[in-house]
Parts: sequence; C-alpha cells; structure tokens
Amino acid sequence: MSERIAVIGAGVIGLSIAHELAAAGAPGRTVTVLTELDSLVTTSAAAGAIWFPYEAERSPAVDVMLEASLRRFRAIAEDPDAGVDLREGIIIERSATPERSWTRWVDAREASAAELPAGATGMRTRLPLATMTQYLPWLQAQCHALGVRLEQRSVPGPEQQGVDALAHDFDIVVVAAGVRSGALLGDDDTVVPIRGQVVRVSNPGFWEFRIDDEGPEGITYVLPRRDCLVLGGTHEVGAISLDPDPEIEAGILARAAALVPGLAGAEILSRAVGLRPARATLRIEEVPGRALRVIAAYGHGGAGMTLSWGTAERVAALVGPAPSSTAQDQDRRG
Repeated sequence: MSERIAVIGAGVIGLSIAHELAAAGAPGRTVTVLTELDSLVTTSAAAGAIWFPYEAERSPAVDVMLEASLRRFRAIAEDPDAGVDLREGIIIERSATPERSWTRWVDAREASAAELPAGATGMRTRLPLATMTQYLPWLQAQCHALGVRLEQRSVPGPEQQGVDALAHDFDIVVVAAGVRSGALLGDDDTVVPIRGQVVRVSNPGFWEFRIDDEGPEGITYVLPRRDCLVLGGTHEVGAISLDPDPEIEAGILARAAALVPGLAGAEILSRAVGLRPARATLRIEEVPGRALRVIAAYGHGGAGMTLSWGTAERVAALVGPAPSSTAQDQDRRG
C-alpha cells in the first residue's frame, strides 16, 4: 500500500516537514512539496533566521519543539555548506523582570554595562543563525536527495474544494503555508499577519548579533549572516503590504546605527518584507472531516526558523510510520 504525502508550502516549515517525512526512507511513501513560490521569495527568506522564541506560543509542548530545533541546528552547523553558524551576541532587555526562560537551553551570562545601551540589561549567549540564501537551497537539496519532489502548483481555496481537491493525487496533505494556511483550510480566520521589514547591508566587520525587542524607538536587531548584515525591524500587526517603506527603512537604519555605531553609512544591498503568521496558539493537529488526511502546521509567528525542526518532528509523529511491507502483504491476503 503506497502513501502519497503533499506538503503545502516551501518555506522553512514546509521544507523541514518534507525532509522529516521523507527521512524515514520507508518503501511506498512519496513526499511532494506543493508551492506557488520559490523558497527564496517566501517569508522565510526575509526572516532574521536566528534561533530565538519570538512572537510564538509558549507552552510545555512548544518548549519541546524549541529544544528539538536547537539540537538539530547545532548539528546542522557542523556542515559548512548548510549556511548555519553559531553566533555570539547579546539579547538586550528593557524590563525590570526580563523573560529569560530561553536560557534553560543555552549557555548565557549577564552582559556588561559597557556592552549595553544606557539603562538596559542583557544576556550574552551563542545561538544558531542561518544565512537563508544558503540554508534554504541547502535544505531543498537535502529534501531532493531523499526523493522529495517540488511541484509548482496552486491549491484551490475552499470555494473550489480547497485541500479536499488533492484527494485525487494524495493520501495525506500537510498545510504549512504560513499566513495563507487558515484560508486554505477554510475553517480558521484567526491567523493574523505581522509585517516585518528588514534592510540588508554590507558588513564592515561586525560578527556579533544584537537583538533589542523593547527599544524605545522600536524593535532593533543586527544579525550577521555570511553574505550581509540583516537590520530590522518592524512588528506591524495586520499590515499586509510587501513593498518596503522608505520611511520605515530610514528608522531601521538609524536605530541600528545607534545600537552599533560602526554601521552608520553601510552600503545597502537589498530590502525585504515578510508577513509573520501569528496565532494565539500553534496549530499542529489533524483536521477531521476531510476527503483525505489533513494535518495543519502553522501559526508560528516570528519563530518559524526557531520551531522548524521541532514542528517537523511533531508532524511526523502525527502522520505516523509509513505502511510496512508486512502490512502490504496482509492487505493482499485480505
């Protein structure tokens, strides 16, 4: 008995899920990623892509996923071709009682006052950071090596059967399409886009990250990829424009230069906007009442890369093992 699985979405969540489902290598299972967009133009490509729980559900189940992703990224960082590096840097804090639960998984120590903005505290740590222009193609190549197919294909909306229309070609579908996921399923209008804008600049030699999510002038982060510095950012709830805003960009550049003075006047290489798929809780569950098995996997907010491998492991557990040859023989015998 064959098992044909479709994963809708070619961002970091969709590709990680496809990889995990294919990695079992069970005979009879095929995995196909359905996408309208190349991975390098998804929200994942615009992301800061550092492992850190930002704007996502916090719960014991999600904590398991955070730890799983961190474990996987540490292993992936050993492959120089993957584009994942363990970067030193500082998480800046503005609250009198900063949230530090994330430190249970990493080594972290108090940053010195000389390293911080006036009046702030912070934790110096070492976290995985992905150069997405390298990591996404690497991940796609890893999927391809496992036999995963990528198919450019539009999935119809609910008014045209939606994911049920895929029952002709597949047995299981995993919906990992970010902000479009709820609309594709037609049963969830709780996904809210959170617009994030970044600007990529040449690196004058700054190789530590800085993240200041509570800055008085707005969110500020400086993330050193292999090919640039990613400067951000914004947190615009409900905004959907994918066009970079020059005024917002000017603010990002000013805040980044204030945080890291050596960045003033850095050459701008490119710009990007992504829509984070925010939801009060992650939706990783089987969706009943469909023409085929449907599993939802979305609502990661600003923690898509951070939760990607944990999500993949959780989805793989929901899907279960591929049909075995023993089961096939039993089916033939009736």
